[in-house]
Amino acid sequence: MMVGIRTSATVPALIILVCIVPYLVYAYTPSTSRFHHLTPKISSPTVHFPTVIRLLSTMAAVLQQEEVVIVGAGIAGLATSLALHRLGIRSLVLESAPSLRVTGFALVTWTNAWRALDALGLGDALRQQHQRIYGVVHASTITEQTSAEVPFSGKGHEARCVQRKLLLEAMVNELPDGTIRYSSNVVSMEDSELDSGCLVKSLHLSDGTVIKTKVLIGCDGVNSMVAKWLGFSNAAFTGRSAVRSMSIFPQGHEFGSKFLLFVGKGVRVGCLPCDDKTLHWFFTWTPSTQEKDLLDNPAKLKEFVLSKLQNTPDMKKFVENTETDKIMSSPLRYRRPWEVLIGNISKGNVCVAGDALHPMTPDIGQGGCSALEDGVTLGRCLAEALKKNSSGMGSEEIGKEESKMIEAGLSKYARERRWRSFELIATSYLVGRVQQSEGKIGTFLRDHLLAKFLAGLLLKRTEFDCGKLISY
Repeated sequence: MMVGIRTSATVPALIILVCIVPYLVYAYTPSTSRFHHLTPKISSPTVHFPTVIRLLSTMAAVLQQEEVVIVGAGIAGLATSLALHRLGIRSLVLESAPSLRVTGFALVTWTNAWRALDALGLGDALRQQHQRIYGVVHASTITEQTSAEVPFSGKGHEARCVQRKLLLEAMVNELPDGTIRYSSNVVSMEDSELDSGCLVKSLHLSDGTVIKTKVLIGCDGVNSMVAKWLGFSNAAFTGRSAVRSMSIFPQGHEFGSKFLLFVGKGVRVGCLPCDDKTLHWFFTWTPSTQEKDLLDNPAKLKEFVLSKLQNTPDMKKFVENTETDKIMSSPLRYRRPWEVLIGNISKGNVCVAGDALHPMTPDIGQGGCSALEDGVTLGRCLAEALKKNSSGMGSEEIGKEESKMIEAGLSKYARERRWRSFELIATSYLVGRVQQSEGKIGTFLRDHLLAKFLAGLLLKRTEFDCGKLISY
């Protein structure tokens, strides 16, 4: 079995190249030599080799064969690629953007995420760049009174707010050069088979390139083309929207080391430190028809958020300090939980991870954390399948056996991630609805009875351990 060996062109492509060389020689021979029938003198044809080489290189790039192709260079895609790299398997990551795309400013990384980052070999470096958070304070946007305060000291809980750009760059820096191919937009895919009998997916890119891969992993986000191929429906809109931002204090923010969360009046707003000079804050609400026009206007969004924070002067100060170019918004979407339970997370040599699998609301801060879990789990399961010995078989038998092992590895990954994805989506949706409720009864229950329960539920979801990379 060939694992981690990159082939620049398929056999059919090579045959085409061999057949076309004589034509290229003829085409790039000066006309005075080509039409030598006009004179009895025989001259050697002249070939413009740089042009020929350039054309050959272009043709070779049209057809390409890979072991593993990952669509999307977000958290899940890069984590999966890095996990495979750590286990000795090369992958190609296709990213449609022209450069590394950073959507959002920061994400809360809970205990489960740090376990995944440690498995990937990134934990220590990122810890040095980000401040540890030691507890969460729940308060009311109506009275500003604290309804619950939960420390993170018990059960070894670890939480930090990691800048998304630093996380993505940390993963990219650990990958071999050429792993990520930017400006690569997949427009279609189809089944095919190699001469060895191994089943592959043929990916057609917008630039005309065709890539054949033994494994296709969709990490292409909430609008995933790969998820649609597997049979998932479009992610559902919750009716809610989120504003995310970053506030920078060059002289230091003196915010402390806790996660401050205000809920009530139909909004949910929170703030937590990334380091001693940077704060990440967010605001979620259910916009009216008129308010939806604000989503694409950062300046008006800032004014709107400030108008909702009259009773929370601390939060208001952080928002006032924010530059408008550090404000972004988006509607909140999620995968219906039952789809994850009954849908195809994997099928044959194809699977999905990250937001392509489990888009969820941000109410328990597990979107990015679970994407890291996906990467470690998928890398481990796939490497175990690809490294199984198929000695003693003929080439066609090896190809068919390899396809079976790949399918088994991806099926194992799907089993390990199915229930975890379900519980995170469901818990996040429930917590968001309760915390943003406006009714009198719901408000009373949330502020007096449920605040501590919801905080405990959030921490319970952070205790998950995705395991180490090597388990075989």
